[in-house]
Amino acid sequence: MTLPVLDALRQKYPEGKITCVVPVRPAEIFKNNPAVDRVVIFDKKTSLWNKIMLFSSLSKEKFDLVIDLRNSFFGAFLPAKERSSPFRSIPRELKHSRDRHLFWAGFSNAALSISRQSLKIRPQDIKYIEDMLGRHRLINSDKLIVISPGARSQLKCWDKENFSQLASLLASEGWDLILAGDKDDQAVCSYVADKNPKAIDFSGKTSIIQLAHLLKKAKLLITNDSAVMHLASYLNVPVVSIFGPTNELKYGPWPENKLVIKKDIACRPCEKALCRFGTLDCLTKIRPLDAFAQIKIFLANGLVSKDIDTKYRRILILRNDRIGDVLLSTPVIKALRQKFPQAYISMLVAPVAKDIVEGNPYLDEVITYDKDIKHKKWMRTLKFAAKLKKKKFDLAVNLHPTNRTNILIFLAGIPMRLGYNRKLGFLLTHRKEHLKQEGLKHETEYNFDLLKVLGVSGDPSDLFMPIKIGSDLYADDLFRKEGIKPGDNLLAINPGASCPSKIWPAERFAEVCRKLADLYNFKILILAGPKDMVLANKITLHYGIKGKVINLAGKISLSQMASIIKRCSLFISNDSGPVHMASALGTPVISIFGRNQPGLSPKRWGPLGKTDKYLHKKEAACIQCLAHNCKKEFVCLKAISVEDVISAAQSILS
Repeated sequence: MTLPVLDALRQKYPEGKITCVVPVRPAEIFKNNPAVDRVVIFDKKTSLWNKIMLFSSLSKEKFDLVIDLRNSFFGAFLPAKERSSPFRSIPRELKHSRDRHLFWAGFSNAALSISRQSLKIRPQDIKYIEDMLGRHRLINSDKLIVISPGARSQLKCWDKENFSQLASLLASEGWDLILAGDKDDQAVCSYVADKNPKAIDFSGKTSIIQLAHLLKKAKLLITNDSAVMHLASYLNVPVVSIFGPTNELKYGPWPENKLVIKKDIACRPCEKALCRFGTLDCLTKIRPLDAFAQIKIFLANGLVSKDIDTKYRRILILRNDRIGDVLLSTPVIKALRQKFPQAYISMLVAPVAKDIVEGNPYLDEVITYDKDIKHKKWMRTLKFAAKLKKKKFDLAVNLHPTNRTNILIFLAGIPMRLGYNRKLGFLLTHRKEHLKQEGLKHETEYNFDLLKVLGVSGDPSDLFMPIKIGSDLYADDLFRKEGIKPGDNLLAINPGASCPSKIWPAERFAEVCRKLADLYNFKILILAGPKDMVLANKITLHYGIKGKVINLAGKISLSQMASIIKRCSLFISNDSGPVHMASALGTPVISIFGRNQPGLSPKRWGPLGKTDKYLHKKEAACIQCLAHNCKKEFVCLKAISVEDVISAAQSILS
């Protein structure tokens, strides 16, 4: 960032003799530089005596002007007619170090319009790079991207695995990739090159000046907050830079076309040498897929980042209810991520639903709020709101209106609070009329209606259910113990539900299992939560399928249940959360509905998979439903026969 100052000095004093006092590492930039007459190497690790001797020799030169961009002892005491004052007040609007350097030296930003002449690339350096590119048939490539994954401080470095995955994604789009850096960057560059055979490793093979010519040949540089970023910025090469704890407003790239990829967690930018939390989330939360999405937009827009929406930096999604409802909210997470790729997105859920979103690739954080136990008392809720406030969210999207969640986001001081106009809806800044009870569309579509004010759209059927590695290992081990082999036909059933008005008779589930096992040689698994263990035991012990079924009711987590469901050929369930889990995992599902109320209908809550089916006998339902206080022994559910389910299964399996 000293080069713009050199350009300005050379233009203002064309006959002046400029001496540069610089450290060892960047000295090459100033040697053979047409703007510099003399280069003096200053080694800060040298002895005090050597420093005194250097100061003494420089003092004898009687400089007319001393400009000290580091505000050091040398600048303060070297004899000179004029000097840059360490006490000069810098205007607040000058944030970037480049601009501050220019101001300190007595120049305005207009100096940036000066032609970039303070970096001399010798003919032999040009030939060296041209020969290297020629050997790899890249001399005329117009799709050349240079990736420089190193930096002087590890606190500035994005993980090498992330760079490797990003390189793979770029290579899949047909980009030519070159890895660059000095000898200290060879290990990380070698790692990325080993994972990506199409990436060519130039690390440790170029000088700074040779690297400058390589950058001029590139379409784009991708790097951390590093010296290479500033070198490309001076050359006006388009830059994508990945920032963690450092402040891009001070140290970010400065060519005409630039993109900063960052993750604005609450404590960023801290500009500290050590992360006080020890996690460095500001870097680790930046995912290769998110970075790739932003780079694609940047490239598609002609290297202009105007279409990358950065209006909301920290977003909180709230859905503090049952697992199925949370699962049906996952398309919203993806849509918000696509609209705001740089945002830090958190989701608040009940503890029971944590497995539904923990591990979602579009989320940065899962927050649990336990209104029934841990946060039941209002004092604890107030403390919880205070913790939310510290996270500095600027947008809250409340997908499920409750008094508590609306109070929480109000007390957390979130500037934009989006939700439905009910349950203390006046606490929101943006309200939408609540019409879900009319059941005119699917729950996922209602969710997207809420996002229209943000200009967010997406696929309402794009559900996502993460599965943990440990859950897959559990399923593998379980199947081994139970003698289930790869290729076996598996049928899973869920005979439970959140309300008695949703529970199809247990004996009918047993009959369906028997018949489908005979027809398709199925092995049967019963999946249910702890409160449905009695019901599951009843099916295995009293309805004639003992020994033919693996009863897992109350024994597995949601993540383990998901790992099992995804291995099944068919899933039959009452209207409940696991139905949507199966849809998200691509397992065909039959969902059984009873009550005929618009807000509880299959139109609003039905499964979303392409081959999924639901069974509902509207004509058998009562005009006025009494729910779990039914006086007719749930005739609406009993209207669905075993043959109806068998027929639906055959339709799917055929």
